[in-house]
Amino acid sequence: MKIGKYEIKHPIIQGGMGVGISWDQLAGNVAKEGGLGVISSVGTGYYRNMSENVQVVMKKDKPKDAMNFYSRESFFEIVANARKICGDAPLACNILYACNDYGRMMKDACEAGINIIITGAGLPTNMPEFTQDYPDVALVPIVSSARALKLICKKWKKYNRVPDAIIVEGPLSGGHQGFKYEDCFKEEFQLENIIGPVIEEAKNWGEDIPIIAAGGVWDKKDIDKFIAMGCTGVQMATRFIGTYECDAHANLKNVLLNAKEEDIKLGKSPVGLPARSVKTNLQFSMENNTAPKVQCISNCVAPCNRGVEAKAVGYCIADRLGAAYNGDEDTGLFFTGANGYRINKIITVKELIEKLTQGE
Repeated sequence: MKIGKYEIKHPIIQGGMGVGISWDQLAGNVAKEGGLGVISSVGTGYYRNMSENVQVVMKKDKPKDAMNFYSRESFFEIVANARKICGDAPLACNILYACNDYGRMMKDACEAGINIIITGAGLPTNMPEFTQDYPDVALVPIVSSARALKLICKKWKKYNRVPDAIIVEGPLSGGHQGFKYEDCFKEEFQLENIIGPVIEEAKNWGEDIPIIAAGGVWDKKDIDKFIAMGCTGVQMATRFIGTYECDAHANLKNVLLNAKEEDIKLGKSPVGLPARSVKTNLQFSMENNTAPKVQCISNCVAPCNRGVEAKAVGYCIADRLGAAYNGDEDTGLFFTGANGYRINKIITVKELIEKLTQGE
């Protein structure tokens, strides 16, 4: 799989999972084993392996404001530690367009030596603006429709850029969905049905723009299916949680190991889109009005409007994902894709890549 100038041995992108699920250990090892390892830039102020010289201002054990929630110094350490594992293998970063510090994070990723930047959680119509001094950095937007791709490509014309690859994400992914709640269940919006129109739209903008399928991809059979449909590769996130190298807390992995299919639900989010997670004590406490009080300390994403939307839905997404990263099963929010219940044991990244490329 080739994205921009970068060759990836296997047609597999490990999806970026924020607040400590995919940082240096997971992304570094995926890249080492021939996939595309992806570091999430979200919540780097929580990074527990930062050196003593990194200063993150905390308030009530949470990173204070956007400058600390996205800690530049911690991010650079994460990238450097991943590089110690994977060497000069291609390494990517996922930066959410909804983040308050999107432009700063983009520039930092380039400066830190990231090769490929992936952006979803909104339409990154000005993504190339922040990378003009780094023309070798490949840019990959995530879309859920041909219409979204067309709009992005039209806006990118003024930068004389087209996407180096396009990730098409269906409504079975973990975390936030690019669809209205009711549309997540409609056949016309399922991944298999939105890929074709995106492939056709991409042809209007370039000869061989790689199309990557994402959302509910689980095994080699799925990978083969989407490649047969015209995709160059796939992005998978949830399945990589079931690895020893995943940066998540052991308790977070256990929540998925113990989850049943009926435990995985779509719910409301302060971002204004449906989000998929494991139903745990957090959801029960919200129903009983005993959930942790919402106080906007981290100011993480613009759509939340400094905690206004968090109070409306009953939880702060930064705080609850941070709690999950720290292993708090009582108040943590545990994002997962629809197939998360299928994780039944923890294996190494090397074993997982072998399963995905050679079959179960």
